Amino acid sequence: MSGKRSAGLLLYRVTDTGPEVLLGHMGGPFWSGRDSAAWSIPKGEYGPEERPEAAARREFQEELGLPPPEGPWTPLGESRQRSGKSVTVWAVEGDLDPSLAVPGTFTMEWPRGSGVLREFPELDRVAWFVLADAVEPLVTGQRVFLDRLDQCIRADRRPPPTGPQGLSGSEGLSDT
Repeated sequence: MSGKRSAGLLLYRVTDTGPEVLLGHMGGPFWSGRDSAAWSIPKGEYGPEERPEAAARREFQEELGLPPPEGPWTPLGESRQRSGKSVTVWAVEGDLDPSLAVPGTFTMEWPRGSGVLREFPELDRVAWFVLADAVEPLVTGQRVFLDRLDQCIRADRRPPPTGPQGLSGSEGLSDT
């Protein structure tokens, strides 16, 4: 089992048609011909010397080339991936033009065994997805975060309680 840890930031916005999330298509030769389960929340690994929140902020900046939007972060918890890696994700509401993203790069030997090192973008595409439509493109181990985000959005969008059950103490009660 892997002891690796990863942290990420899931950007979302609420439009007239409902919530949307910003995802990145993983770059490099392994993902070039795939769409299903080939998109990811901007995230990356961190070591024991770095706080997960700092890693999520750093990875968002590295993978998109843009700073994360300001605003409160909503914790979406942690999930253990099939590989054994633990992924921790926060959500932040904001907007971003995907065409402005300038993804970072990574170097790997390609083709394998050739001795040739090539550089690839960490993300080769960035796009907004309606929350319900993001399930299939997102890598399987990260799909749980979509459900958790949906629950948080629904909780925040509920109308405030009304009537005596929604009041504490004697607020709203009259002696007349």
